[in-house]
Amino acid sequence: MESWMLIAFDSTQQALRAEMLLEYADIEIDLFPTPKTITAGCALSILFPEEELASVQQIIVQELVEIRGIYYKDNQDRYISIEG
Repeated sequence: MESWMLIAFDSTQQALRAEMLLEYADIEIDLFPTPKTITAGCALSILFPEEELASVQQIIVQELVEIRGIYYKDNQDRYISIEG
């Protein structure tokens, strides 16, 4: 079973920009409503396969995409930031 991670954003502009960059890099993504448990300024988040984490992080850094954070879902269906 494939595990998915989520990128949350503070602006729709950055979410759409990240969508374009990740699609251009042939990374499988899905636009997803930002979960209510994640405080973010944008209602859009991006889901991506966990095995693409390093590629996603590299694109975010290289292209200066502003994000709220990257999260994974734990066994209790809580979103946990990979930074914390």
